[in-house]
Amino acid sequence: MINKAQANTPVMKQFFEIKVNYNDAIVLFRMGDFYETFLEDAVITSKILGIVLTKRANGKAADVELAGFPYHSLDTYLPKLVQAGYRVAICEQTEDSQNAKGIVKREVIEVVTPGTLTMDQTLNNKTNRYIGSLYTVGNKTGLAFLDSSTGEFNIGECYHDDLNNSLFQFNPSEIVISDKIVYSNLGWYKEFRPFITQVDNQLFSYDVSYKALIDHFKIKSLKSFGCENLQLGICSAGALVQHLKINLSASLDHLCKLTPTVEEGFMGIDSFSLKNLEIFKSLSNQGEHGTFINSIDETITAGGGRLLKKNILKPLTNKREIVNRLDTVEQFVKNPNLLQLIREALHDSFDLQRILGKVNKSKASPKDLIATASTLDLIPKWKKYLESTTDNNLNNISKSFYETKLIVGKIYSMLNEKPSSHLSKGNVIKEGVDSELDELRNLMVSGKKWISNYQNELRQSLEIAKLKIGFNKVFGYFIEVTKINQEKIPTTFTRKQTLVNSERFITDELKEYEEKILNAESRIYNIESLLFTQLCEFILKNKESIQNNAIVINYLDFITSLSFLARKNGYVKPSITEETVIDIKKARHPVVESLIPSTEKFIPNDLSIDANKNQIHLLTGPNMAGKSTYLRQTGLIVILAQIGSFVPAHKAKIGIVDRLFTRVGASDNLAAGESTFLVEMNEVANILNNATNRSLILLDEIGRGTATYDGLSIAMAITEHIHDNVNTKARTIFATHYHELTELEKSLENMENYHVEVKEFKDSIIFLRSIKKGPGDRSYGIQVAKMAGLPDSVIDRAANILKRYIKQPNGKKLLLKDTAVKITENHQDEINFKKKLKNLDINKITPLEAIKILDELKKDID
Repeated sequence: MINKAQANTPVMKQFFEIKVNYNDAIVLFRMGDFYETFLEDAVITSKILGIVLTKRANGKAADVELAGFPYHSLDTYLPKLVQAGYRVAICEQTEDSQNAKGIVKREVIEVVTPGTLTMDQTLNNKTNRYIGSLYTVGNKTGLAFLDSSTGEFNIGECYHDDLNNSLFQFNPSEIVISDKIVYSNLGWYKEFRPFITQVDNQLFSYDVSYKALIDHFKIKSLKSFGCENLQLGICSAGALVQHLKINLSASLDHLCKLTPTVEEGFMGIDSFSLKNLEIFKSLSNQGEHGTFINSIDETITAGGGRLLKKNILKPLTNKREIVNRLDTVEQFVKNPNLLQLIREALHDSFDLQRILGKVNKSKASPKDLIATASTLDLIPKWKKYLESTTDNNLNNISKSFYETKLIVGKIYSMLNEKPSSHLSKGNVIKEGVDSELDELRNLMVSGKKWISNYQNELRQSLEIAKLKIGFNKVFGYFIEVTKINQEKIPTTFTRKQTLVNSERFITDELKEYEEKILNAESRIYNIESLLFTQLCEFILKNKESIQNNAIVINYLDFITSLSFLARKNGYVKPSITEETVIDIKKARHPVVESLIPSTEKFIPNDLSIDANKNQIHLLTGPNMAGKSTYLRQTGLIVILAQIGSFVPAHKAKIGIVDRLFTRVGASDNLAAGESTFLVEMNEVANILNNATNRSLILLDEIGRGTATYDGLSIAMAITEHIHDNVNTKARTIFATHYHELTELEKSLENMENYHVEVKEFKDSIIFLRSIKKGPGDRSYGIQVAKMAGLPDSVIDRAANILKRYIKQPNGKKLLLKDTAVKITENHQDEINFKKKLKNLDINKITPLEAIKILDELKKDID
C-alpha cells in the first residue's frame, strides 16, 4: 500500500505512477549515475545482489527503503535479478536534466525476463536462449519459440504426447501461456519447470494473432512463410509478439521471418533418448564434460555451434539430402588446404545474428558495427575459395551468399576502423563525414594548444614557474598555484577551491574558453550519437541480407567442422541406404575414445543387423564389460551419419533410421512421484507405442527395477512384442543380465544371441570388450563386486549362496533358467497353434471335419 508520506516527494510520486503499471516487476529507477530501487523492490534487490539497504536520512520520504547501484554496473546486476526469478522494468531518464522543467521525465524502456535476457555474459555463445508460447486446444498444442538475441522465430504444432519432446529441443527459459490456464499440475511444467508468464487470453485469439504477425512482417498473409495452416501455432506466435511489444516494450525489428518447425524428413529422437545417450548433458556430472556434443564440436563460430546442436536434435532422413551433405563434407576432407583456408577466415568472423539483435535493442557498440563489416567483408574470400573447385555443392554454398558491398562500404566510410568501445568515449565517426563535427574536433585540438600557450603566458607574467592549468569533471578548468606564490596572484583571479598546499583559481578568459570547449564536447557527442544511430537504422533496413549471410556462414562452419572432425579422428564416410540394416565394421564410441588415456586402446566392435534376418540382438555379459558403451556407440554413429558426418569406424553402411529410441541407465523422477522402475516403464511404453519398422531401439537392463520374476517376465514379453508385432519390427539391441532370455533364440526366428567376451583368471576376470556371437554363460557379478572392493567376508558368503542355488535340482522355487525354458516352450506352442489356425481353409472342410479339427486343437491346449 502507498502511504501519503512515502508518495509526498516529486520523485516518489513519479515512481508510484510508473510502478502501478509494473506492479509484478522490480523497477530500476534511473537517478543520475545510479539505478535506485524503492520499498519492497529495494528489500528484494538488496538480498539478491548483496548490497546495502538504506533509508533516506531525512525529509518527507525518510521511511522509504533504498537500494541502488551505478548505472554502468547494469550488465552485472540485472542478470542476477532476472535469474533469481524476477521481471525487471528498466526506467530511464528520457530528457536532459539541464532542459527539464521540474522533475526529469522517466519512462520504462524495457522489461527483462528470463526468456528475454540478452546480456553478453548471460548468453552461452553456442546455445540459443528461447522464450516460448503455448496454446492448447483438445489434444493439440500450438508452439512458438523466439530467440531475441539472434532473431530466430519458430512456429509449429504438436500433439499432447509429443509436447515434452518439442520443449526439450528448444529448452525455453520462459513460457508464455493464457491466464486461463492452471499449469502447476501439467506434465510439461513438472518436467521442465520454466519461468511462467501468464497473459490476457485475448492475445491468443486467432484473428488478433494473425493480424499481429502480418502487421509485424508487413505482409498480406503468412503463406510466404509456409505456416498459413498452423492455426494453433499462429495463436501462440501472435500472442508472443504482442506480449513482447506491449507488455515488455521490446523491439522486434530484427525479426525477418517465421520458420515452421517441420518433423517430416527428420529423425525423431525423444527426450528420454537424448538424456540416455548423454548428447548434451552428462548423466554423472550434469555438465558438458563427457558428452557427445563436447566430443564432436569442432565449430569455430558461435552460430556454427548453435547449428550443430540443431542438426543433432534433428538428423536427416531423406537419403538424397544426407548423401549431398556427406559429399560436401568429403570435398573438404579430400582438400585439406581448402579446409584450412575456410577455417582460418572463420576465426576472423563474428556472430552477426547476435550483433543484429544488439543493434535492434540499441545496445550495439561501435566495435560491433566494425565487426559486422569485417565479417561481411570476408564473404568475397570465402566465395573465391569455394568457387576454386568444380564441386556443385561447394559452388551452391558460394551462391547462397547475398551481396553486401554496400553495407560494408557504408560502415567503413562512417566509422573509424578502431573506434572506442563506447560511443560516449568519442572518436567513433571518421573525419570528413560531417563538417560541423570536423570543425568542433579542430576546436578541441586547437584548444589544447590554447591551454598550453595560456599556461606559459601566466607563468611568465606572474613569474610562477610551477603554475599549472588542470581540469576535472566536478570543478571544470582551474589554475593551480602553491600557497607560497599566493601573493603573486592578481585580484582579477577568482578563487575556486582551496587545497592543503595550493589554491585553485579561475579567470574570465579561462571561463570563456571552458564554456566553448564543454559545449564543443557535448555537441561532438550529440553529432556522433546521431550519425551512429542513423548507421544502425541503415543496418536494420538491410537485416535480411545480413541474417541470410549469417545463416550461410553458420552452415559453412558446421560443414567444415564435420570435415575437420573426420580428419582429426580418422572417421570414414558411411554408405547410406533405404534398407533396414546397420552394418558397421570396427565401430568406436566417439566420446569414450576421446576420453581414454593415451596409454589405453579403445576396442572396436562390429555390428551387422537386418530387420528381416536378425532383427533383435540379445547382448549378455557382466557389468563393466562394455554393453552400454556398445549400445550408445551404435546410436551415436547413426546420429552422426544422418547429420551428414563421417563416423568412427573402419566401414559403415547405415540404413536410414526414422526414430531412435534408447533406454540406458537408471534414473527416477521423484519430483513427479515416479520411481526408477516407473520411469523405465514410461520410457519403454513410449518405445513400443511409437517405434516403426524403420526405427532403431537400444535397450539396456529392462525389468531390473522390480522383483526378479516380474522383471524377467516383462523383459521376455517386450522382446517377443518387438519381434512378433508386424508394425514394430524395429532393429533392436537388447543388453541384459537375464541369461534366461537367451533361450528365446530357439523360438524367435529373427533373434540372435551375442555376448561380451571376458577371460577368467583364478578368482578374477579380465574384460576383453569384444562382442561375439552366441549367449553369455553368466554375469560374473561376484567377481565384479570383488573388483569394486567389497569385504572378503561378503564375497565368500555370496559365493557360497550362489553355489547352493546352482546345485539345487528340485527346490521349492524353480530355477530362473527352468522358468525361462518353460515360458519359451509355451511361447513356441502358441506359435504352432496360431500356424495351425492360419493354415485352415474353412471354405474347403466339411462340418464333420471342422468338429474333428476343433477337438484336436482343444487337446493341444490341454
